Amino acid sequence: MSSPAPSTDGLPLPRRIWAILAISFGTALFMIDGTIANVALPTIADELRIGEGAVVSVVTLYQLVLVMCLLPFGGLGEQFGLRRVYQTGQAVFALASAATFLVDSFPMLLIVRGFQALGAAMALSVATAMLRFIYPSKSLGGGLGINSVVAASSAALAPTLGGFLVEHFDWRWVFVAPVPFALISLAIGRALPHPEQASGRYDWKSGLWSAATFGGIIGGLDIAIHGSVALGAPLGVAGLISGLLFVRSQSARERPIFPVDLLRNRTIGLATIGAIFAFMASAAMLVLLPFRLQRGMGYAPDEVGLLILPFPLTMLIVSPTAGWLSDRVKSSILGMIGMVFAASGMILMMLAPADAAPMDFAWRLSLTAVGFGMFYSPNARMIFNSAPMARTAAASSMIATARLLGQTMGASLVGILLAAGLGLGAVPLMVGAALAVGAGLVTLARYRTD
Repeated sequence: MSSPAPSTDGLPLPRRIWAILAISFGTALFMIDGTIANVALPTIADELRIGEGAVVSVVTLYQLVLVMCLLPFGGLGEQFGLRRVYQTGQAVFALASAATFLVDSFPMLLIVRGFQALGAAMALSVATAMLRFIYPSKSLGGGLGINSVVAASSAALAPTLGGFLVEHFDWRWVFVAPVPFALISLAIGRALPHPEQASGRYDWKSGLWSAATFGGIIGGLDIAIHGSVALGAPLGVAGLISGLLFVRSQSARERPIFPVDLLRNRTIGLATIGAIFAFMASAAMLVLLPFRLQRGMGYAPDEVGLLILPFPLTMLIVSPTAGWLSDRVKSSILGMIGMVFAASGMILMMLAPADAAPMDFAWRLSLTAVGFGMFYSPNARMIFNSAPMARTAAASSMIATARLLGQTMGASLVGILLAAGLGLGAVPLMVGAALAVGAGLVTLARYRTD
């Protein structure tokens, strides 16, 4: 399974099958880990005696480290090899997960969670790039759809598994449960593509500058929400200023860490902005729901997992269909229709009575999932098709950064609303619907260049 570097039009069989399996187990690993903690947040808040707004930091810190590191690690993948960076990240994640059993305080939990995120960032920065080398170009949309099936299946498992573990075992198991997927992926990972590495030296200065810039912006926002506005606001402003200077410095580089060269492309730029809005909307909804269902509607943690299940199950059906359609239909059309469904579903959830039956809640959640499922894979495919092959790793890290940036901002938004006492009402879903509409409008703006 250690054949030479792949061509630019997919791996040969049967190596392609092994590579698909390896990347699928890796996708399952990080999808489960990225969503399983949501169900445990109320329990963690109770056992560690911290506020509801503060416990959201378990999610936002993880996402902060991801957002800081995705672009630098994407550049590292171009320089040192996609497969090497991917597998190193999985190993770091597995080791950090083992340390979860030593956690006895909230600060220690955040430290362990930070190291988990560091490993996840290494792997996720190049994961989507490898799909472009695994599948023939004519089947890339279908390949993204298959990967979305794995992601949706894992997301479907996460809340149910998380609810079961929280209800019947120590909550620490929630953070260890995905590790077997890492071990399996590592065991068969020699089949993964290992395309030619970029020449020259890695730009460590730009990598660190990128991480510091995103850390200042997102970290400042999180500190302002959960700690001190007097400290968080200046940090965020410093991050924004650093970002402006950083983007200017990257403009003259041939392989910039911050992909200015890709974002100058109108199609890629608009698709990236649309992705950020869409992921903000979905994250705000998914972080909110456990609080709304437990605190507002009185459901137990394991029941919450089952109530959220229609979302990933619907994505499981819609995502591969959308991926297949994106090889045949304009992604902007699919994305616009999808955001109409997503916004409508969240508005209908907002209008649902507090004593709504589980089925009444389920069909509204499924309608929302149809919308997001129609948006994600076609939007990612459009970014890939518009990027040069030599910048595949940069496009991959940019897609992952847009996703995590949106998810982090969405989770932070929920933290603000929870701290303000507005988290259990209609406001979060109203904001989510508005963000979905924004994603649809941005998608409409690139219709002619699609």
